[in-house]
Amino acid sequence: MSGFGGFLLRRALGAAVTLLAISVLVYVVFYATPGDVAQITCGPRCSPEQVHQVAAQLKLGDPLYLRYWHFLEGLLAGQDYSTGTAVAHCPAPCLGLSYQSDQQVLDIILTKLPVSLSLVAGAMVLWLVLGVGTGVLSAWRRGRLTERVLTVLTLAGWATPVFVLGLILMIVVCGELQLLPFPEYVNLADDPEQWAWNLLLPWLSLALIEAAAFARLTRTAVLETLAEDHIRTFRAYGLSERAIVGRHALRGALAPVIALNANNVGSAIGGAVLTETLFGLPGIGQELVHAVKVVDLPVVVGMVLVVGFFVVIANAVADVLYAVADRRVVLA
Repeated sequence: MSGFGGFLLRRALGAAVTLLAISVLVYVVFYATPGDVAQITCGPRCSPEQVHQVAAQLKLGDPLYLRYWHFLEGLLAGQDYSTGTAVAHCPAPCLGLSYQSDQQVLDIILTKLPVSLSLVAGAMVLWLVLGVGTGVLSAWRRGRLTERVLTVLTLAGWATPVFVLGLILMIVVCGELQLLPFPEYVNLADDPEQWAWNLLLPWLSLALIEAAAFARLTRTAVLETLAEDHIRTFRAYGLSERAIVGRHALRGALAPVIALNANNVGSAIGGAVLTETLFGLPGIGQELVHAVKVVDLPVVVGMVLVVGFFVVIANAVADVLYAVADRRVVLA
């Protein structure tokens, strides 16, 4: 295949290979480490009978490559788990069974995932609007006081940890000024207005820091585009600077912004631990912290795989959007 169809096929195959490599790495890191794997997997509260049952389920007597194959088979085709006197089937994609709550790991993740996606989606809209807008304004007002002020603000945002910024916003906005309630997650379907109000502060905490990177990247990309020959041609034809920046220079700067946004979306889902813990949001970040505390290894492994999946998919989508913005990528 050639053209855009071939490009999509190559990116899909590349994403599949990357996901397979992640599954191998995760399995080796968590299930091929020294020590009693069955005891670590089951957790410190398990009885000897439960540990023996976990060892049988993980087939620890088999060679490592066969154990990984059984693990991959569970992801692709499902797996049966013994729960005492009964046998429970875990349908594909089976991420295992929590030995702390006896729930399927995928069910736990699907319960927590809407919170994390709500956090990342809202923050993404804000960091794109604030970051790209600031970057374009900074490039447009290059050499003036406006650019210097925006540069200082973006550097300060880039250097501030999310938990520090979030804590300051919570103390000032919720405590001193009482402009917003202390965040408490509300389901979007139950009350969209309260859902947005309660997530506004976490969105701002995450978006203000990420927006700094977008502002710096957009400013650089717009300035590079403004120095190209076709921009000088537009100026020669008498187009206003506002039209040149907004209509032509910004479009040329979109490709690197798309790539950075994909990386940020994936890393924001994976890095939601601090934001969710700080604001008490019951998402996958807070659940991951709990799973680590109680040594619920199947939940930890499942969440690492899900985060890796989102990172790979986000980057694959970015590649496609990159190619749409710049068709020269298809021919590469």
